Amino acid sequence: MTGAAALALQDIGADLLRQEAASLDERRWDDWLALFSAQCEYWMPTWRTEEQLTEDPQSEMSHIYYASRAGLEDRIMRIRSRRSPASTPMPRTAHSIGYVRMIDGPAVGDGHFSLQSSWSCNVFYPFLKRTETFFGLAYYTLVREDDQWRIGKKKIVLLNDYIPSMLDIYCV
Repeated sequence: MTGAAALALQDIGADLLRQEAASLDERRWDDWLALFSAQCEYWMPTWRTEEQLTEDPQSEMSHIYYASRAGLEDRIMRIRSRRSPASTPMPRTAHSIGYVRMIDGPAVGDGHFSLQSSWSCNVFYPFLKRTETFFGLAYYTLVREDDQWRIGKKKIVLLNDYIPSMLDIYCV
């Protein structure tokens, strides 16, 4: 793959990350879900030590883990139903995407590539009248599905993991 083609894919990936952030901030849940592959994995590991993350969501603690889009759909259903204490009243968010870089470019004809980005999210909790900022790194594997790039895997590394209040998918 040429450098220009890799940069074009990186731009496509960066646009998808901005779409994800806007969908979360604007509470366009169906648009957000549509960005994910049906077989996606969504994972935010915990820190085992100050320097090492947990490595296996099946056997170790995670802040958030969904093995497929069905799990994300269930989470959105709970948010919409207002039966989620963490989401009532719904916090207001503003996501910022920092750098986006390709970390694993595709070979010719390959249907996936990987990106890394930095991010931050300001969250206002109306009930508490308090603002929190969460920030970290995110690792994405984008997959080609139905002639569109979708998120096949998202791993979120929360760098400020001493969570003073509730944390949900719309905060990261």
